[in-house]
Amino acid sequence: MPSPAAPARDPLWAAADLVRAVGGVADGDISDPITGFSIDTRTLAAGEVFVALIDQRDGHAFVTAAFARGASAALVSSSYVRCPGDGALIRVADPLDGLRSIAAAARARLSPQARVIAVTGSAGKTGTTAMLKACLTPQGATHAPEKSFNNHWGVPLTLARMPAATTFAVIEIGMNHAGEIRPLTKLVRPHIAVVTNVLPVHVGNFAEGEIGVAQAKAEIFEGLEPHGEAILPRDSLHYEVLEAAARQVGARITTFGVSRAADVHPASIDLRADSSEVTLSSGESWRVGTPGQHIAVNSLGVAAVLSLVGALASPPFGMTEALEGLAGVQPSAGRGARDSYRVHRADSSPADIVLIDESYNANPASMRAALGVLGCTPPAHGGRRVAVLGDMRELGDLGPALHAALAEPIAAHAIDLVFACGPLMRRLFDALPPNTRGAWTETSTGLVSVMLQGLRSGDVVMVKGSLGTNMAPLIEAIKSSDKAVRF
Repeated sequence: MPSPAAPARDPLWAAADLVRAVGGVADGDISDPITGFSIDTRTLAAGEVFVALIDQRDGHAFVTAAFARGASAALVSSSYVRCPGDGALIRVADPLDGLRSIAAAARARLSPQARVIAVTGSAGKTGTTAMLKACLTPQGATHAPEKSFNNHWGVPLTLARMPAATTFAVIEIGMNHAGEIRPLTKLVRPHIAVVTNVLPVHVGNFAEGEIGVAQAKAEIFEGLEPHGEAILPRDSLHYEVLEAAARQVGARITTFGVSRAADVHPASIDLRADSSEVTLSSGESWRVGTPGQHIAVNSLGVAAVLSLVGALASPPFGMTEALEGLAGVQPSAGRGARDSYRVHRADSSPADIVLIDESYNANPASMRAALGVLGCTPPAHGGRRVAVLGDMRELGDLGPALHAALAEPIAAHAIDLVFACGPLMRRLFDALPPNTRGAWTETSTGLVSVMLQGLRSGDVVMVKGSLGTNMAPLIEAIKSSDKAVRF
């Protein structure tokens, strides 16, 4: 008996329509309703089609397991050899190309009144997508990606999962190299394209430096529908590059930022430990439930989007009304989620701390933003602001200098103690005053015990580093049942 991972959902595709969309050959009858798509048997729900992608692992090795989980069908390559226990197969030349075909069909079947919004940027893509989803959901059927599904398979997967009755689609698009956004934006065909910022992220992959990053981000405008809208960060050092690319495709431009030159700019931003209050010069104001200057600034871009789609919606809705959704937006795990823990140290009494989990990824901009959030968070009596930092990757020759430069925001935000890991973070550690140095180790696992022993009650602890630096052991050391309990 299959054991479904989640309750059944409404059908997403008719079997015949799906086979036609993918241009494949059906091998067996698809009798179960198709409720979605999955590339991971661990989270696959009954009724979903399993897509056997060939990526870090060959998904064909998990096809039979997918049917044991209740898959309605599996999208496989033509050469796949059926195994006992397999159900209906849809055979295609390449499963990823098949997924892209489904994505294109899903986009094509949307109502002409639907609005598709694409979001890119060096930092803040996922947070901005979440803010737009929170604001648009009360206004109509809204579809957005799970997690940071923004790459060559994540974008097609998000589109394939999109119901035909969607009113607002918010699609995140990311990149590591030039040319990666172009095919994705042409698949998404957005009516509105948002660029949150252009910063030295993945800059090691671009010979042109940040200019190359800006040009790569500007690829998002190439997929805009006719008379599309571009939402641009007016304060960006590379605004002119973005503006020129948007104008080249005939996009109408709205800008946001703290500068008064921006179309949407604040009269004030009140930063708090757990939220922000943003007020426009025109008098509108809203609360953002996720703290941080960078989040507040990106909410201005969200406001720009809402002012456009609200006027065209049926029935129309106001920007201020929709922005009420921002109050409920909370940071997620790895992206600023916070909670209280009691850390059990080897040689002394337990330490009651607050953990800010920023461990998902890091770049110079997001690292500075996270340090700013830590600086706005007051420790309890006797506690300190503690930063636990890992290397930021893909910075090329700029890496050492960009790490050492973090000493400035650490001082500016009154960070009391820094634990660091990774060869690049050694540059920062050596640049810190002696009384701020907690410990440095080559790897994150080597830092676990010394970090735990160095904490004390009242501390606010922020953990952040690039995904490849593997900050997870430090988070787990605080959260795990044998080292910590919630209080």
